[in-house]
Amino acid sequence: MAHHRPAHPGAGRPGIRRRRALAAVPAGLALTASLVLLPQAASAIPRGAPASTATADGPTLSYVVNTATDRGTVGAVKKAITASHGMVVTAYEPIGVIIARSGDPDFAKTIRQVRGVQSAGATRTAPLTAAATTEVGRPEKVAEKQRKAVAARATAGQEPLEPLQWDLPAIKADRAAKVNPGSRKVTVAVIDTGVDDTHPDLAPNFSRAQSASCVGGVADTSPGAWRPWDPAEDYHGTHVAGEIAAARNGVGVAGVAPGVKVSAIKVSEPTTSLFYAESVVCAFVFAADHGVEVTNNSYYVDPWKYNCAADPDQKAIADAVGRASAYAQRKGVVNVASAGNSGHDLAAGSLTDTTSPNDTTPVERTVDPSVCPDVPAQLPGVVTVAATGVTSAKSYYSNYGLGQIDVAGPGGDKYQVPELPAKDGRILSTMPGGDYAYLQGTSMASPHVAGVAALLKSAHPGSSPQEIQWLLKAQADNPGCPTGPYDPDGDGDTDATCTGTKHINSFYGYGIVDALDAVAR
Repeated sequence: MAHHRPAHPGAGRPGIRRRRALAAVPAGLALTASLVLLPQAASAIPRGAPASTATADGPTLSYVVNTATDRGTVGAVKKAITASHGMVVTAYEPIGVIIARSGDPDFAKTIRQVRGVQSAGATRTAPLTAAATTEVGRPEKVAEKQRKAVAARATAGQEPLEPLQWDLPAIKADRAAKVNPGSRKVTVAVIDTGVDDTHPDLAPNFSRAQSASCVGGVADTSPGAWRPWDPAEDYHGTHVAGEIAAARNGVGVAGVAPGVKVSAIKVSEPTTSLFYAESVVCAFVFAADHGVEVTNNSYYVDPWKYNCAADPDQKAIADAVGRASAYAQRKGVVNVASAGNSGHDLAAGSLTDTTSPNDTTPVERTVDPSVCPDVPAQLPGVVTVAATGVTSAKSYYSNYGLGQIDVAGPGGDKYQVPELPAKDGRILSTMPGGDYAYLQGTSMASPHVAGVAALLKSAHPGSSPQEIQWLLKAQADNPGCPTGPYDPDGDGDTDATCTGTKHINSFYGYGIVDALDAVAR
């Protein structure tokens, strides 16, 4: 869930690993959920791909090779890859990104010298094997007995478990649904660990035609390829999908935009749930080429939490994913991403990263986030989302930063507890197999914003991604910086310092998104 990785206390991977939910989630996905994804690596080889033509002295790794976009250059570089003990997996010519594999330890160094190559590097530090997100903590399911008790308290017009969803009224999504639940012409793609499209709350709104598995860098659209590898562990994407578009159909929960469509683009590796660059590049391109309006990215691209320009491998990763996300934006897609669960100030001059690389052995390092971005959260044009709890305070785990956070949304917080019947400060949503569970993390905040973006696109179908982003910010409600010390755990220590103004600050950016304004203004 995180993503390795879906943002980051408890995060390891998130990638959805990403920003796994803080509830009870694995680390690795920078999934910004409380579920933290565990760092693990491995990319499945696409069906039908040859094992490898490389003669190697080392383990086979996956690479991104970034070139000029003219056909001649791409063709010449592909030939050079083959001549350099590499194998071309696929080439995304419109953005000049070639996915390759090689077992030659000097492959990257050699290919960087080829004319037309602008950057190239390994996407992992572990050998290819069969795929972390970012929530904080493991998920807590809702027992059948509690479901029945809550359903009995639901009022007219509410879904059976909606009394437990404090997050919907927090952004006025319950009221927005009565005005405009969203258009069937708008699709939000969940780039994550896969989605269980058979869930009764998701099936009515699921778009199979816009779903695929991109694991390994090549889109697989065969039926069910978009589903989780292991429903018991790869639940992050299903949880995220429900937060966005669970149908108002008298079953379970409701999503922020219950009338829009949702699709799944699976990018997590089997077993490890890591989100590698080649898979994420494929996902952005697939979304753009299949008419998606919004993507949700609750993860960070493994294996590096921050990708530093001084390192050629990390530079190539940021370059490749940046090209793909920019391509999607040019084709009309609004890309929304979780900020991460590490409690980091992304505007700080330096940060300590103790979790990278998360697919082999992490080494503590000091990074400058201005030149070592969290990908995709800090890429240009991406809507970066911080998390809040039921009192609208910044969630204790959420990353922040003046000029780095665009907006905020409900992500849950164990220190902020709602009134009965909820009494759980995390986010309730769908789980594989027809279940429901609580998670917390920036992985959960991002889909709330993606849902509001989908409502805006429904109300303003002709608006560009830039205009949708402007509306998100203009309509957001900013609580302002706390008047006293920010000490969510009450231990007497200030855990973060909010800077900025009432209108734009480091904790909330422009503010907490407003679903009602999205459809009523």
